[in-house]
Amino acid sequence: MKVVLVDDHVLLRNGLASLVKNLGYDVIFEADNGLEFIRLLEKNGIPDIVLMDINMPQMDGYDTTDWLKKNHPDVKVLALSMYDDENAVIRMLKAGAKGYILKDTEPTELRAAMSAIQNRGFYHSDMVTGRLINSITKMEEENTPVRQVAGLTERELEFLKLAASELTYKEIAEQMYLSPRTIDGYRDALFEKLELKSRVGLVLFAIKNGVVKI
Repeated sequence: MKVVLVDDHVLLRNGLASLVKNLGYDVIFEADNGLEFIRLLEKNGIPDIVLMDINMPQMDGYDTTDWLKKNHPDVKVLALSMYDDENAVIRMLKAGAKGYILKDTEPTELRAAMSAIQNRGFYHSDMVTGRLINSITKMEEENTPVRQVAGLTERELEFLKLAASELTYKEIAEQMYLSPRTIDGYRDALFEKLELKSRVGLVLFAIKNGVVKI
């Protein structure tokens, strides 16, 4: 599994590179910012995973992740940042990051995150889920109209909006006057229809498509 580190803090990056190597990954190169990363990409080949800082000179993590999504969509980005605020988390995930962890995280979480991205294609920690749900619950749900999204039924959209709240699936079933099994059916159908794998994925889809607003 080939990994690249993009971070302008050299000492931290070097220490992280050693840790990543000890976890059994091949660090093929390191970069100070997005522009250097793109330049080195042409010389050193395409990695499987990029550990991406956010705040960097010349080209930051948001723009670099978005560039990767458009030019090399198979490359999976794990955001590694000091920022734990909702806007940073949501902006990186919307740019295409498959996971988000903090720089002061324990090595065990880094191992878990990289393993999850390698095997499942994404890593959504409790911190990420909490930031998303907290952001969405700030909106005025009662006054937010459900926007129509091509290919989804009215009931699927209703379920999608409720899935982007703090309600459990059981509570969603009660609110929609449906059985938990039927709600599981809606969830699994949306996973397949939208090519998603988790509730966080549903939340991000709802945000991107205006079903809910932050």
